Amino acid sequence: MGRRTAVAAEGEAVRGRRRAGGRHTGVPGIALLLALTASPGVAGTPAAAADPRPLPDLHLVTLTGPGTSADDDRAGAADEAALLARQDAVLAAAGIGEVTYRWTTALNGFAAHLTPEQVDRLEADPSVALVEPNSVVTMAGSTSRAPLGAVGTGPHRGGAGTVIGFVDSGLDPDSPLFAEVPRLGRAPRDFAGECVGGDDWGPETCDRKLVGSGWWVHGFGADRVRATESLSPRDQVGHGTAVASIAAGNSGVSVRVAGRDAGVYSGLAPQARIATYKSCWAAPDPADDGCATADVVSAIDRATADGVDVLSLAIAGPDRLDTVELALLGAAESDVVVVAAAGNAADTAYAAHGSPWVTTVGSAQGPTRRGVVSAAGGPRLLGASRIRHDVGPVRVLRATDVAARGARLADAAQCRPGSLDAQRAAGAVVVCRRGGIGRVDKSTAVEQADGVGMVLANVRRGAVHDDFHSIPTVHVSATAARQLLRWMRTHPRGRVRLAAARPDHAARRTVATSAAGDPRAGVLKPDVVARGQGVLAATTGPAGVGWSLFSGTSAATARVAGLAAVLRGQHRWPASVVRSALVTGAVPLRGESTLRQGGGELRSVPRPRLALDVRPSSWRRALEAGSWRDLNTPSLVFRGTGRTLTRRVTNLGSRAEYFSVSAQGFPRTSVRVTPLALRLRPGQTGTFRVHAAGAGPLATDSGWVVWRGARGSVLRIPVALTRR
Repeated sequence: MGRRTAVAAEGEAVRGRRRAGGRHTGVPGIALLLALTASPGVAGTPAAAADPRPLPDLHLVTLTGPGTSADDDRAGAADEAALLARQDAVLAAAGIGEVTYRWTTALNGFAAHLTPEQVDRLEADPSVALVEPNSVVTMAGSTSRAPLGAVGTGPHRGGAGTVIGFVDSGLDPDSPLFAEVPRLGRAPRDFAGECVGGDDWGPETCDRKLVGSGWWVHGFGADRVRATESLSPRDQVGHGTAVASIAAGNSGVSVRVAGRDAGVYSGLAPQARIATYKSCWAAPDPADDGCATADVVSAIDRATADGVDVLSLAIAGPDRLDTVELALLGAAESDVVVVAAAGNAADTAYAAHGSPWVTTVGSAQGPTRRGVVSAAGGPRLLGASRIRHDVGPVRVLRATDVAARGARLADAAQCRPGSLDAQRAAGAVVVCRRGGIGRVDKSTAVEQADGVGMVLANVRRGAVHDDFHSIPTVHVSATAARQLLRWMRTHPRGRVRLAAARPDHAARRTVATSAAGDPRAGVLKPDVVARGQGVLAATTGPAGVGWSLFSGTSAATARVAGLAAVLRGQHRWPASVVRSALVTGAVPLRGESTLRQGGGELRSVPRPRLALDVRPSSWRRALEAGSWRDLNTPSLVFRGTGRTLTRRVTNLGSRAEYFSVSAQGFPRTSVRVTPLALRLRPGQTGTFRVHAAGAGPLATDSGWVVWRGARGSVLRIPVALTRR
């Protein structure tokens, strides 16, 4: 097909010409968005010969109407040739001679370098829905060293017959997690992707596990990438490799850390196939790493045309409807389950990807593993710990008491590498102050000084973390640390014992940095949260393939994408039913608003018997109408009080069944549901209404509408009541 030919041509053109993309963050008028309809296009047509004069800024331009992926029951499927003809007419009218990318599948639009005058002409054109500057957004995950003992096992099956598309920093195909193995099960039926390579990625790189690839760099700028980057789908950052390994890494893969066996590993959907769409790049300064929106839209367009079943976008972004979000609409209209990261900037931004066709994922902290510091004849202090074997009783020493000669006491107190004297620290448990450097780096410094254990002491109020440390470690609160230090002052030769304690399951919570939903929005975000702290993942980089602990909403997004692939492999459900299962199958976290957690924490593959389905054409209708109120989404948002919202549930089971309903939570609001019960035959849909009243106009509240089946099924619909 012509679109895929253009994709291949792009890679060839970039190798011969390096061209910068603009980095602008201006926001166009949001009013234009309500007129918009989108569907993804595939490849970009690169610009011609380089011009020595400065280039105008790169912009993303979206035309009204859907692309070819939309199943629009009002107008029928769009024709690619007609879309290209419309684009040509718009380009000619605005005096634009060349484009950087064209999109016709998930989006009807293009990217081009535009002068201010051309921008004005386009914004005045009634056939143009949105003109937006290209910008660079960040990846939503970070890695840290994986010490011995960090491994956990995953499922051995799941995801057969599905393809997960990863719009990310690429993939390292050399990891055994992505190797072709005999246990992959049935092949995908409708995937049409190709293996588009580059500098160090030939067509032979793809196989039955890695079934498709592509890369886009014009938005970021090929002359702005790090010298070690590869102009190919190969991952040099490690982010995309980590996300793919969590979601769809092979099962039973041996893990080796520090040259030693550490168990076996599996992704959440080990039988799922992988397609990688590289649109995120490493810059000379790691702080500038990121993903240009023009490249991201091109990747989404290609993934939609290829026919992926699940699309993972572990990338942050604005909390508004932009071109990326409109391309994701085209993917959803093509029956793709779209899973995206909420972002890790809770202190400065609301959750990204706020549209109802995206399953937006926040990051959760699992149950805190605990340890105990027992002082001989003194206090017994609980803290966070992944201790695997007891230590002691042995001497306990302050880090400043074992400072190396010439080391600053402030450095020794924080157990910085090289600041401790091995002769004095050998065989002891060392108390280190938190701060200054990474927590696990402190235990490494104690280990290098021949210490046998560490107590990590908070110096002020704050959380304690059950990190993977290189030696037995217990992380204690500031209050517990003061108790221990007071006892040590009166017992200069005191001894302590470090041991494991029962986990604190009540400590499950949304991670503080995980972005919450906007209380002014009409859609509840995030949709769910999933474990996103210290998740073992494959990584890559200058040192080659290895293992890391991956954290952030990217890690959580990877888990949910894997679970979505398992559901798609088990059932022939539409994407919106899978989305409903993900949101309503989560477990609420106690004491947290639905604006922080959505439906709750998604811990395993849901097994729903009821679903809230949305027709693909309904997304665009609601967008054009400017309201999400009547969409059959698996969540509810009440703006103010005294309102009624209607939803419909469908019986997914094979038998007729009674379902009863209740409203749970809502400490400040009266919420009731009618009717109180439904009897539904297989495939039958029933309507219910949720009424909210009783709180003042400034009150906020949250809870769940819970449907229980006679055969034991539970469906929880998260509800948020927000200020007017």
